[in-house]
Amino acid sequence: TVGASLALAQPAQAQALVSNIPGAVVLERILVKVNGGLVTQSDLERVQINALRARGTPPQTDAELQRVIEEITPDLIVNAVEELLLVQRGRDLGYSLSDEDFQDILDDIKETNNMNDEQLVAALQSDEGMTLPELRDVMERQRLVSATTQVEVLARISITDIEAREYYDTHLEEFTNPATVTLREILIAVPAEGGALNAARDNQAKAAAAAARARVLAGDDFGQVASEVSDAGSQANGGFIGPIALADLAESVREQIEVLEVGAVGQLERTTAGYQILKLVSATQPTPDPFDDVRQSILDNFFDEQRRRALDEYLIKLRDEAIIEWKDEGLKRLYDEALANRNSTGG
Repeated sequence: TVGASLALAQPAQAQALVSNIPGAVVLERILVKVNGGLVTQSDLERVQINALRARGTPPQTDAELQRVIEEITPDLIVNAVEELLLVQRGRDLGYSLSDEDFQDILDDIKETNNMNDEQLVAALQSDEGMTLPELRDVMERQRLVSATTQVEVLARISITDIEAREYYDTHLEEFTNPATVTLREILIAVPAEGGALNAARDNQAKAAAAAARARVLAGDDFGQVASEVSDAGSQANGGFIGPIALADLAESVREQIEVLEVGAVGQLERTTAGYQILKLVSATQPTPDPFDDVRQSILDNFFDEQRRRALDEYLIKLRDEAIIEWKDEGLKRLYDEALANRNSTGG
């Protein structure tokens, strides 16, 4: 869509600083030829500026802008070569963007943004620095990349229920809900002060906590007692806590809970905050989600994993078959390093 202006503190610096990276010196300089197609200096600058926009918060200093550009450029030059390979393959397969298709795109942009033809042209120029022919080129490249990827990669991927079930069975921990507990607590706080005064307050708090526990054991409602005497933040809702994953509890609390039956009241425990009494209201055991409930998410995730792998393999094939002629050795090094890094990290 047309709209967002360049989100940079000093937009012109993005293009100026690009010249400091290896080989990027002259506007429209050819950086690399791919089967005769070109990636130029201005092509690289355009995707660099788009990538800077996408980061959201703009770099605040020249040094930060320089660092970010150097960080993002290796992957961008790889992406530019790969896009060109897919576009070329799409043309070989006979795909194109017709005049009617492009007009539909323009009509949709105008309708969405409530623009006429003149306003659209002005917005393209002011917001994107782009003419209508340049927009058409971008739209056609996107169409060719999408069509090629769909036909040559995605259409050849199929995931069966059997494969999904095998994944579920071998990764059951991914679909298992953790053990949880629901508690009620009473806390009688002890101020963090030293000396005899604190010892007296500690004894008072311990006695008050013991009395509260005795009331509960005698049959008083735990929640009511907590509402009356507890100093914990949960006092307002009767000391209610949870449900909470058992593994998320402090080890000392977990040890108390693990020996309790549901409905039982624990012993009086001294904590860093004071004297605490816990009641185990309910507990759940680790439970796997049924396969039918997670089947679609497994298929989606499995398909996405297969798609990434298949696309990587397809791009490797296109690169191996392509004639790639570098006009800048510095960028070639960045390109080679980025590809090596992708291979070492599995994508």
